Amino acid sequence: MRKMKPVYLLAGGRSADRRATDLLIRQAFRETGKDSPSVGYVGAASGDDKDFFHRYADIFRENGAGEVKHALLVPDNADISGARAILEESDMVCLSGGDVAAGIQILKDRGMVNFLAGLYRGGKPFFGLSAGSIMLAGKWVRWQNPDDNQTAEVFPCLGLAPLLCDTHDEEGGWEELKALLRLEKEGLIGYGIGTGAALKVMPDGSVEALGGAIQRYVRHGGQVKRLSDMTPS
Repeated sequence: MRKMKPVYLLAGGRSADRRATDLLIRQAFRETGKDSPSVGYVGAASGDDKDFFHRYADIFRENGAGEVKHALLVPDNADISGARAILEESDMVCLSGGDVAAGIQILKDRGMVNFLAGLYRGGKPFFGLSAGSIMLAGKWVRWQNPDDNQTAEVFPCLGLAPLLCDTHDEEGGWEELKALLRLEKEGLIGYGIGTGAALKVMPDGSVEALGGAIQRYVRHGGQVKRLSDMTPS
């Protein structure tokens, strides 16, 4: 079995300077060991939106990717075996942004959760963008009634990166991440990955900040408190 690779969790989001995200994408691509790595794109969180795919495919190619293929999973007539073949044959797998809960539900409905975990264990490099990064992490939170905080509940994600995180919500104060931590056991750290930054997550769970500071939060004594930021080395 090939050695497992780090998982890259990129914030994505709108940035006045896209160069920061470009550098992170290039760093993630280097994990493949290929000059022009092929990318298998999972757009479940965006409903397999074609414009979304083409926009990111252009960005990936601008940053050195070779072939970028869309592994379609959302349509009722999706060719799931074909999508799996795309991901198996690609040098790297990307999970796109969109809606975390919807994306995870599609992966479950299409029988892709264990399949993706198997690719990861077999040494396939993965990276996420925005909601895709959260999907690669351990858990996320949703509300049965958005107007009632008492209806918040935690649901599992892929867990390829064994941690809790949110992306590009620095202006919102990371409220969803804090809500998640309030529903989890004390002592777990939640990582706020700001726009233009990323987390590199090693198979043993150790983490490295890339591109900018990562905010960290923990629940202690019934309250969610901010820890010192993690900064790039």
